[in-house]
Amino acid sequence: MENSNLITTLFLDIGDVLLTNGWGHKSRIAAAKAFNLNYDEMQNRHRLVMATFEEGKITLSEYLNRTIFYKERSFTPEVFREFMFAQTAPNKEMIELMRQLKEKYHLKIAVINNEARELNEYRINKFQLNKFVDFFISSCFVHIRKPDADIFRLALDIAQVLPENALYIEDTQMFVDIARDFGIRSIKHINKLSTSAELASFGLSIG
Repeated sequence: MENSNLITTLFLDIGDVLLTNGWGHKSRIAAAKAFNLNYDEMQNRHRLVMATFEEGKITLSEYLNRTIFYKERSFTPEVFREFMFAQTAPNKEMIELMRQLKEKYHLKIAVINNEARELNEYRINKFQLNKFVDFFISSCFVHIRKPDADIFRLALDIAQVLPENALYIEDTQMFVDIARDFGIRSIKHINKLSTSAELASFGLSIG
């Protein structure tokens, strides 16, 4: 492991950092409107299975059966699945920033995110995140999800990096705080401008 205070590894969230949220509340509201669903009923069912879904313990088909298709619908699971996948859009500026930083500083880049397997794999492949991300510590792969602190411990072990040599970029303040408790320097992502400024304060800039 590195022993200096230089940043050698970036840990990144995906939702609202590299991409929009894959199946966040805005997408679920949009789905309820598009398919004429009772949002509160759908949301209550979602809450009951969200953790097991994101930890990769049930499939997307099982999730849909428990939240949407527990009764007859006028649309098919395939149509609903396509709608779910279509909710993702890339944050092109942040993706390009990460690519440039990796190339300039020879950084290792790892994702630490909460996401269900099918959505996660679709988003990785669709937006070619694996072209610059070295490994994915996704909740669906490791069966742990934030805010469980063990996912950060696992990320450090997999990356073989000391906390002081890692930097985490995340849009949720609680998760930023948990990473900092491990000694991982962290940035609360708001937009590219603010994150770029904070990255520069850690000696990482593309200017």
